[in-house]
Amino acid sequence: MKRVFSILAIAGASMSANAAVVLQSGAEAPAPKGFHQVLKEYFIAGGPEFMGIVLLCLILGLAICIERIIYLNMATTNSKKLIASVEDALASGGVEAAKEVCRNTKGPVASIFYQGLDRADDGVDAAEKAVVAYGGVQMGQLEKNVSWISLFIAIAPMLGFMGTVIGMILAFRKISAAGGLDASLIASDIQVALLTTVFGLIVAIILQIFYNYIIAKIDSIVNDMEDASISLIDILASNKK
Repeated sequence: MKRVFSILAIAGASMSANAAVVLQSGAEAPAPKGFHQVLKEYFIAGGPEFMGIVLLCLILGLAICIERIIYLNMATTNSKKLIASVEDALASGGVEAAKEVCRNTKGPVASIFYQGLDRADDGVDAAEKAVVAYGGVQMGQLEKNVSWISLFIAIAPMLGFMGTVIGMILAFRKISAAGGLDASLIASDIQVALLTTVFGLIVAIILQIFYNYIIAKIDSIVNDMEDASISLIDILASNKK
C-alpha cells in the first residue's frame, strides 16, 4: 500500500513539474497579433505617400455610402398604404384632404403625390406633367453624390498601381546603382509596391459592394415611384369622371 502511495506521489510531482514548465513556456511565448495590428503594420510598411491617399479614398467613400444608405432607407415608403390613404382622403375630403395626407408622409412618393394633387384642378394632363417633372427632381435627389463613390472605386486601385510602378522604378534604380542583383537591397521597395496594390484593391472591393447595394436600392425606389405615380393618375382620372 505504501508502495502505491509513493508511486502516485512521484507521478503527481512529475505532472506538476511538467505543468509548471508548460505554463512558464506559455508565459514566455509572444501573444498572437490581432488582425487590426497586422493590418496597421502592413499599412505603415506600405509608406504614407500613397497609403494615406488610399485611406482617404476609403474614408470619404464610406462616409458617402453611409449617408446615402441612411437617406435611401428614410426615403422608402409603403406605397400601397399611401395610395389607399390618398384614395380614401379624396373620397371623403377632396383634394385638400389628400394633400394633407401627403404632407404628413415622408419620402419621394408622397412628395410626387403632393405635386400631382396640387395640379389636379387643372386637369389630369397637368397633374401627370407635374408628376413626371417632379419625379425627375426626386430621382436626382436619390442619385446625389453616388458618382463620387464610383470615382473613389476607380481611383483607389489606380493609386495602388501607381505606388507599384514607383516602387519597381526605385528597385531597378538601386539595382543599377549597385551593379548587381541583391534581394535584400530591393526587398523593401518591392514590398511597398505590392502593399499599395493590395490596399488599393481592398478599398475598391469594399466600396464596390456598397455601391451596388445603393444602386439596387435606388432602382427599387424609382420603380416604386413610377408604379405609384401611375396609380395616382388613374385615381385622379376616375374622380374626374
